Amino acid sequence: MLERAATVAALVITRQDAVNAVESKYRADFLRDVLTGRAGTGERVANRSRAFGWDLERPVTVLVAELDPEGDERTAQDRLVTSWTAAVRRHDQRGAVAGFSHEVVAVVDASADSAKVARDAASAFADAITSGTFSTGTSRTCPGADSLPEAYGQALKAARVGRQLHGPGAVAHFDQLGVYRLLSLVNDTAELHAFVRETLGPLAADDDTENADLRRTLQVLLETNLNVAETARRLHFHYNTLRYRIGKLERLLGNFTDDPHLRLNLTLALHVLRMRGI
Repeated sequence: MLERAATVAALVITRQDAVNAVESKYRADFLRDVLTGRAGTGERVANRSRAFGWDLERPVTVLVAELDPEGDERTAQDRLVTSWTAAVRRHDQRGAVAGFSHEVVAVVDASADSAKVARDAASAFADAITSGTFSTGTSRTCPGADSLPEAYGQALKAARVGRQLHGPGAVAHFDQLGVYRLLSLVNDTAELHAFVRETLGPLAADDDTENADLRRTLQVLLETNLNVAETARRLHFHYNTLRYRIGKLERLLGNFTDDPHLRLNLTLALHVLRMRGI
Protein backbone atom coordinates (compact mmCIF):
# COMPACT_ATOMS: atom_id res chain seq x y z
CA MET A 1 0.00 0.00 0.00
CA LEU A 2 2.88 2.38 0.80
CA GLU A 3 4.51 1.63 -2.54
CA ARG A 4 1.25 2.31 -4.38
CA ALA A 5 0.70 5.51 -2.40
CA ALA A 6 4.22 6.67 -3.23
CA THR A 7 3.63 5.96 -6.92
CA VAL A 8 0.35 7.87 -6.92
CA ALA A 9 1.95 10.79 -5.09
CA ALA A 10 4.81 10.87 -7.61
CA LEU A 11 2.34 10.88 -10.50
CA VAL A 12 0.32 13.70 -8.94
CA ILE A 13 3.47 15.78 -8.37
CA THR A 14 4.68 15.11 -11.91
CA ARG A 15 1.31 16.09 -13.35
CA GLN A 16 1.20 19.28 -11.27
CA ASP A 17 4.74 20.19 -12.35
CA ALA A 18 3.72 19.72 -15.98
CA VAL A 19 0.62 21.90 -15.51
CA ASN A 20 2.70 24.59 -13.81
CA ALA A 21 5.25 24.51 -16.62
CA VAL A 22 2.53 24.95 -19.26
CA GLU A 23 0.91 27.79 -17.33
CA SER A 24 4.27 29.50 -16.86
CA LYS A 25 4.91 29.27 -20.59
CA TYR A 26 1.50 30.78 -21.39
CA ARG A 27 2.12 33.63 -18.94
CA ALA A 28 5.60 34.29 -20.32
CA ASP A 29 4.43 34.18 -23.94
CA PHE A 30 1.56 36.56 -23.24
CA LEU A 31 3.70 39.02 -21.26
CA ARG A 32 6.34 38.94 -24.02
CA ASP A 33 3.61 39.79 -26.56
CA VAL A 34 2.42 42.67 -24.38
CA LEU A 35 5.95 44.04 -23.97
CA THR A 36 6.62 43.88 -27.71
CA GLY A 37 3.26 45.35 -28.71
CA ARG A 38 1.92 42.14 -30.28
CA ALA A 39 -0.80 41.25 -27.75
CA GLY A 40 -3.72 42.80 -29.62
CA THR A 41 -6.28 45.35 -28.50
CA GLY A 42 -6.33 47.00 -25.09
CA GLU A 43 -9.51 45.10 -24.20
CA ARG A 44 -7.91 41.75 -25.05
CA VAL A 45 -4.82 42.60 -23.02
CA ALA A 46 -6.97 43.66 -20.04
CA ASN A 47 -9.10 40.50 -20.15
CA ARG A 48 -6.20 38.08 -20.43
CA SER A 49 -4.25 39.95 -17.77
CA ARG A 50 -7.12 39.62 -15.32
CA ALA A 51 -7.31 35.89 -16.10
CA PHE A 52 -3.68 35.61 -14.94
CA GLY A 53 -4.39 37.72 -11.87
CA TRP A 54 -2.51 40.75 -13.25
CA ASP A 55 -3.55 44.38 -13.41
CA LEU A 56 -1.88 46.13 -16.34
CA GLU A 57 -4.44 48.95 -16.65
CA ARG A 58 -3.01 51.03 -13.77
CA PRO A 59 0.21 53.07 -13.62
CA VAL A 60 3.04 50.56 -13.36
CA THR A 61 6.82 50.24 -13.42
CA VAL A 62 8.70 47.65 -15.46
CA LEU A 63 11.73 45.90 -13.98
CA VAL A 64 14.14 43.73 -15.96
CA ALA A 65 16.58 41.39 -14.20
CA GLU A 66 19.36 39.96 -16.36
CA LEU A 67 21.80 37.32 -15.21
CA ASP A 68 25.38 38.53 -15.11
CA PRO A 69 27.67 36.44 -17.35
CA GLU A 70 28.89 33.85 -14.88
CA GLY A 71 27.86 30.54 -13.29
CA ASP A 72 25.48 27.81 -14.47
CA GLU A 73 23.01 29.82 -16.54
CA ARG A 74 20.26 27.17 -16.71
CA THR A 75 20.12 26.60 -12.96
CA ALA A 76 20.55 30.30 -12.21
CA GLN A 77 17.73 31.26 -14.58
CA ASP A 78 15.28 28.93 -12.81
CA ARG A 79 16.29 30.37 -9.43
CA LEU A 80 16.01 33.88 -10.81
CA VAL A 81 12.41 33.33 -11.88
CA THR A 82 11.51 31.81 -8.50
CA SER A 83 13.18 34.62 -6.54
CA TRP A 84 11.50 37.37 -8.51
CA THR A 85 8.09 35.70 -8.43
CA ALA A 86 8.23 35.52 -4.63
CA ALA A 87 9.48 39.11 -4.30
CA VAL A 88 6.79 40.51 -6.58
CA ARG A 89 4.06 38.60 -4.74
CA ARG A 90 5.16 40.14 -1.44
CA HIS A 91 4.97 43.67 -2.77
CA ASP A 92 2.17 43.55 -5.34
CA GLN A 93 -0.33 40.71 -5.51
CA ARG A 94 -1.57 41.91 -8.91
CA GLY A 95 1.89 42.40 -10.37
CA ALA A 96 2.98 40.46 -13.46
CA VAL A 97 6.20 38.46 -13.51
CA ALA A 98 7.55 36.00 -16.07
CA GLY A 99 10.85 34.46 -17.04
CA PHE A 100 12.24 34.71 -20.56
CA SER A 101 15.29 32.89 -21.92
CA HIS A 102 17.91 35.20 -20.35
CA GLU A 103 15.95 37.55 -18.12
CA VAL A 104 13.01 38.01 -15.80
CA VAL A 105 10.52 40.82 -16.34
CA ALA A 106 8.24 42.17 -13.63
CA VAL A 107 5.46 44.75 -13.99
CA VAL A 108 4.51 46.20 -10.61
CA ASP A 109 2.36 49.00 -9.27
CA ALA A 110 4.04 52.37 -9.71
CA SER A 111 3.57 53.04 -5.99
CA ALA A 112 5.61 49.96 -5.05
CA ASP A 113 9.22 50.48 -4.00
CA SER A 114 10.95 48.94 -7.02
CA ALA A 115 14.39 49.16 -5.39
CA LYS A 116 13.11 47.14 -2.42
CA VAL A 117 11.56 44.56 -4.75
CA ALA A 118 14.94 44.17 -6.44
CA ARG A 119 16.74 43.86 -3.09
CA ASP A 120 14.29 41.20 -1.87
CA ALA A 121 14.73 39.24 -5.09
CA ALA A 122 18.53 39.51 -4.82
CA SER A 123 18.43 38.29 -1.22
CA ALA A 124 16.28 35.27 -2.11
CA PHE A 125 18.49 34.53 -5.12
CA ALA A 126 21.65 34.65 -3.02
CA ASP A 127 20.11 32.24 -0.49
CA ALA A 128 19.17 29.77 -3.23
CA ILE A 129 22.35 29.67 -5.29
CA THR A 130 26.02 29.51 -4.31
CA SER A 131 27.34 31.73 -7.09
CA GLY A 132 25.96 34.17 -9.61
CA THR A 133 24.42 37.64 -9.60
CA PHE A 134 22.00 39.61 -11.72
CA SER A 135 21.64 43.24 -12.73
CA THR A 136 18.32 45.06 -12.56
CA GLY A 137 16.96 47.92 -14.63
CA THR A 138 13.89 50.02 -13.78
CA SER A 139 11.74 52.00 -16.20
CA ARG A 140 9.92 55.25 -15.79
CA THR A 141 6.32 55.11 -14.59
CA CYS A 142 4.13 53.68 -17.33
CA PRO A 143 0.48 54.89 -17.46
CA GLY A 144 -0.95 51.70 -18.92
CA ALA A 145 -0.56 48.66 -21.17
CA ASP A 146 -0.20 50.66 -24.39
CA SER A 147 3.11 52.17 -23.28
CA LEU A 148 4.56 48.98 -21.77
CA PRO A 149 6.81 48.26 -24.81
CA GLU A 150 8.56 51.62 -24.34
CA ALA A 151 8.91 51.03 -20.59
CA TYR A 152 10.33 47.55 -21.23
CA GLY A 153 12.98 49.04 -23.53
CA GLN A 154 13.90 51.58 -20.84
CA ALA A 155 14.27 48.90 -18.16
CA LEU A 156 16.34 46.67 -20.45
CA LYS A 157 18.72 49.52 -21.28
CA ALA A 158 18.99 50.50 -17.62
CA ALA A 159 19.97 46.92 -16.68
CA ARG A 160 22.64 46.64 -19.37
CA VAL A 161 24.10 50.13 -19.06
CA GLY A 162 24.00 49.86 -15.25
CA ARG A 163 26.01 46.63 -15.35
CA GLN A 164 28.56 48.17 -17.69
CA LEU A 165 29.00 51.21 -15.46
CA HIS A 166 28.74 49.69 -11.98
CA GLY A 167 29.60 46.03 -12.48
CA PRO A 168 27.64 42.84 -11.73
CA GLY A 169 24.66 43.13 -9.40
CA ALA A 170 23.91 46.72 -10.40
CA VAL A 171 20.47 48.24 -9.86
CA ALA A 172 19.86 51.19 -12.16
CA HIS A 173 16.91 53.44 -12.99
CA PHE A 174 16.53 54.66 -16.56
CA ASP A 175 16.36 58.30 -15.46
CA GLN A 176 19.61 57.99 -13.50
CA LEU A 177 21.75 57.02 -16.49
CA GLY A 178 22.40 60.65 -17.48
CA VAL A 179 24.36 61.01 -20.71
CA TYR A 180 24.66 57.23 -20.95
CA ARG A 181 20.89 57.11 -21.50
CA LEU A 182 21.31 59.28 -24.60
CA LEU A 183 24.29 57.31 -25.86
CA SER A 184 22.39 54.03 -25.41
CA LEU A 185 19.78 55.31 -27.87
CA VAL A 186 22.36 55.45 -30.69
CA ASN A 187 21.82 52.21 -32.59
CA ASP A 188 24.83 52.64 -34.88
CA THR A 189 27.60 51.40 -32.59
CA ALA A 190 30.09 51.49 -35.47
CA GLU A 191 29.55 55.25 -35.69
CA LEU A 192 30.11 55.58 -31.94
CA HIS A 193 33.36 53.66 -32.14
CA ALA A 194 34.48 55.75 -35.12
CA PHE A 195 33.78 58.90 -33.09
CA VAL A 196 35.93 57.56 -30.25
CA ARG A 197 38.83 56.73 -32.57
CA GLU A 198 38.65 60.11 -34.30
CA THR A 199 38.42 62.03 -31.00
CA LEU A 200 40.88 60.13 -28.80
CA GLY A 201 43.28 58.88 -31.45
CA PRO A 202 45.87 56.55 -29.89
CA LEU A 203 44.24 56.90 -26.48
CA ALA A 204 41.19 54.97 -27.74
CA ALA A 205 43.04 51.63 -27.62
CA ASP A 206 43.85 49.56 -24.54
CA ASP A 207 46.88 47.80 -26.02
CA ASP A 208 49.33 50.37 -24.64
CA THR A 209 49.69 50.87 -20.88
CA GLU A 210 51.01 54.43 -21.23
CA ASN A 211 48.07 55.49 -23.41
CA ALA A 212 45.59 53.97 -20.96
CA ASP A 213 47.33 55.87 -18.16
CA LEU A 214 47.15 59.13 -20.12
CA ARG A 215 43.46 58.52 -20.76
CA ARG A 216 42.89 58.18 -17.03
CA THR A 217 44.70 61.50 -16.49
CA LEU A 218 42.49 63.13 -19.14
CA GLN A 219 39.35 61.75 -17.55
CA VAL A 220 40.17 63.16 -14.11
CA LEU A 221 41.17 66.51 -15.63
CA LEU A 222 37.78 66.78 -17.32
CA GLU A 223 35.95 65.65 -14.20
CA THR A 224 37.63 68.41 -12.16
CA ASN A 225 37.02 71.06 -14.86
CA LEU A 226 40.77 71.32 -15.54
CA ASN A 227 41.64 71.94 -11.90
CA VAL A 228 45.31 70.96 -12.00
CA ALA A 229 45.84 70.95 -8.23
CA GLU A 230 42.78 68.75 -7.59
CA THR A 231 43.70 66.39 -10.42
CA ALA A 232 47.25 66.02 -9.07
CA ARG A 233 45.85 65.26 -5.63
CA ARG A 234 43.45 62.60 -6.95
CA LEU A 235 46.08 60.90 -9.07
CA HIS A 236 48.87 61.31 -6.50
CA PHE A 237 51.07 63.13 -9.02
CA HIS A 238 53.52 65.94 -8.45
CA TYR A 239 52.24 69.22 -9.87
CA ASN A 240 55.06 69.42 -12.43
CA THR A 241 54.48 65.81 -13.50
CA LEU A 242 50.85 66.63 -14.23
CA ARG A 243 51.79 69.77 -16.20
CA TYR A 244 54.09 67.60 -18.33
CA ARG A 245 51.25 65.12 -18.93
CA ILE A 246 48.87 67.89 -19.93
CA GLY A 247 51.39 69.07 -22.52
CA LYS A 248 51.68 65.54 -23.89
CA LEU A 249 47.88 65.16 -24.03
CA GLU A 250 47.55 68.42 -25.96
CA ARG A 251 50.15 67.29 -28.49
CA LEU A 252 48.10 64.11 -29.03
CA LEU A 253 44.57 65.54 -28.90
CA GLY A 254 44.75 69.27 -29.55
CA ASN A 255 44.50 72.33 -27.34
CA PHE A 256 41.61 71.07 -25.19
CA THR A 257 42.45 73.37 -22.27
CA ASP A 258 41.34 76.38 -24.38
CA ASP A 259 38.69 74.71 -26.57
CA PRO A 260 35.37 73.91 -24.78
CA HIS A 261 33.97 72.11 -27.83
CA LEU A 262 36.95 69.77 -27.92
CA ARG A 263 36.55 69.14 -24.18
CA LEU A 264 32.90 68.20 -24.78
CA ASN A 265 33.89 65.77 -27.54
CA LEU A 266 36.60 64.23 -25.37
CA THR A 267 34.14 63.81 -22.48
CA LEU A 268 31.59 62.10 -24.73
CA ALA A 269 34.26 59.82 -26.21
CA LEU A 270 35.35 58.73 -22.74
CA HIS A 271 31.72 58.02 -21.82
CA VAL A 272 31.34 55.85 -24.93
CA LEU A 273 34.45 53.91 -23.95
CA ARG A 274 32.90 53.18 -20.55
CA MET A 275 29.88 51.76 -22.36
CA ARG A 276 32.00 49.46 -24.53
CA GLY A 277 30.43 46.02 -24.88
CA ILE A 278 26.78 47.11 -24.56
